[in-house]
Amino acid sequence: MKARYIPLLATIFVFFVIYAYAYDSYSSFGTPRMVANLLRGNAYLGITAIGMTFVILSGGIDLSVGSVIAFTGVFCALMIDRNGMHPLEAFALVLALGTVFGTTMGSIIHFFKIPPFIVTLSGMFLARGMAYVLTTDSIRITHPFYLEVSQKLVYVFPDKGRFTFAAGAFLLVLVLGIFLAHFTRFGRNVYAIGGNRSAAMAMGVPVGRTIIGVYALSSLLATFSGIVLSLSKRSGDATIAVGVELDVIAAVVIGGTLLTGGSGYVLGTFFGTMLPEVIRTYLILDGSLSPWWIKIVIGALLFGFLVLQKLLSSRQGILRLQPRGKPGVRTSSALVDT
Repeated sequence: MKARYIPLLATIFVFFVIYAYAYDSYSSFGTPRMVANLLRGNAYLGITAIGMTFVILSGGIDLSVGSVIAFTGVFCALMIDRNGMHPLEAFALVLALGTVFGTTMGSIIHFFKIPPFIVTLSGMFLARGMAYVLTTDSIRITHPFYLEVSQKLVYVFPDKGRFTFAAGAFLLVLVLGIFLAHFTRFGRNVYAIGGNRSAAMAMGVPVGRTIIGVYALSSLLATFSGIVLSLSKRSGDATIAVGVELDVIAAVVIGGTLLTGGSGYVLGTFFGTMLPEVIRTYLILDGSLSPWWIKIVIGALLFGFLVLQKLLSSRQGILRLQPRGKPGVRTSSALVDT
C-alpha cells in the first residue's frame, strides 16, 4: 500500500468504528433519518472544508472563512429584507464579492510573497469587521423564496427523514470537489505546488494563477456556505461562525490532508467533517457525558493524525534517500517511489 493512502484509510476506518459503536448503542444511527440529519447539520461546515482542502493541499491556509460566512449572511439579509432585492440577485452579488475577496488575498500572497497566515488573518478581521459595520443586529429574512427553499425537501425517506436542500448542496459540492481535485489540470497543479513548489515552477506549472485560484475557490465556497447557512436559519447575524475556521482546518487534517501540502483527498475531508458530528450526536443521545468531551475527542484525533502524518513523511524521506541497485554501486538519481 502506498503511504499516501494510509491517512485516508485511517480516517475512514476510525469513522466507521465510531459509527458502529454509536449504532450498537443507539439503533437510530442505522436509519436514513439520522444520516440525513448528519448531512444537513454539517452542510455549511463541509462545504467550507472542501474549499479549505484545496488551500491546504497547495501548502497554504485560509483563516478568513468563518468571517466570510458571517458577512455573507448579513449582506444577504440586508439586501433582501431591507432593500427589497430578490434573493437570487443577492446570491449572485455576494458570490461575486466573495470570489473577488479570495482573489485579492491570493494575489497578495503570490505577488508580495507574504505568508498566507498573515494575509488571511487580515482578511478574517476585515470580513468580520465589515459584517459588524453593516449591522450588529440579527436580521430575520422573511422573503417567501427563503421560506420555500429552506423547507424544500429533496426527498422524504420512509422513516420521515428529510433530505433537504442543504444536504443536497453539500453532496453536490463534494462530488464537484472530487472531480476538480483529481480529474482536472487545476487539481494536478494544486498537488504539484503543495508537493514541491520549486519543482512545479521548473515543470512549467502556472504557480501564480493556481495559488490565486485556490484562494478564490476557498472564498467562493465559504460564501456559498454562508448562503446555505442563511437559508437554514432564515436570518443574518454578524456573530455567527466565530472560530469555524479552526473546525474547518481540523476537519481537513482529520480527513488525512497533510498540513505541509501535496497529499490528501477531498473524500477524506468529507469523513473528517462528519466524524465530529457523529460523536456530538452520540454524546447528546447519551446525556451522561459533558458536551465538552467532543473537544477532547477531536483534540486527541488531531494529535493522532498529526503524529501519523509526521511518521509517514519521515518514512517517505528515508525511502527517497535509499538508492536502488546492488550494494556498492553508486546511484545518484534513483529514487524510491512511495
